Amino acid sequence: MSNEVNRAQGAKKSVMIVFNQANTERVEYLLDMLNIRGFTFFEQVQGRGTNGGEPHRGTHAWPEMNSCVITIVEDEQVETLLEAVKKLDMRNEEVGVRAFVWDIIATV
Repeated sequence: MSNEVNRAQGAKKSVMIVFNQANTERVEYLLDMLNIRGFTFFEQVQGRGTNGGEPHRGTHAWPEMNSCVITIVEDEQVETLLEAVKKLDMRNEEVGVRAFVWDIIATV
C-alpha cells in the first residue's frame, strides 16, 4: 500500500457550505444540478453568524441547527457554485446559507 501524497493537479478548491437544516434538500439539489458528485456531509452543526442572525445551538432557547457540506471542485466551478449559494441565501436571508473556499494543495 502506497503512502504517496498526491499534489493537486490543476487548481482545486474546497468549498464548505454551512446552512440551516431546513435547506438540506435544496443544497443537495444544488450540488446535483451543478454535477458536483463528491461531498462530505455533517449534521448537527452549531454556530452563530458573524453579521447577525440567531444562534443555531439545538437547545430550548436556540432550537435550530445547521448542517455543513464540504466538496472539492475544479477552480472554474467555484464561481458558479458561489452564485448558486447566494441565490439560495437570498430566498430567505434570515435562515442563512454561507460558503467558504480554500485552496487544495495535496490529497492522500
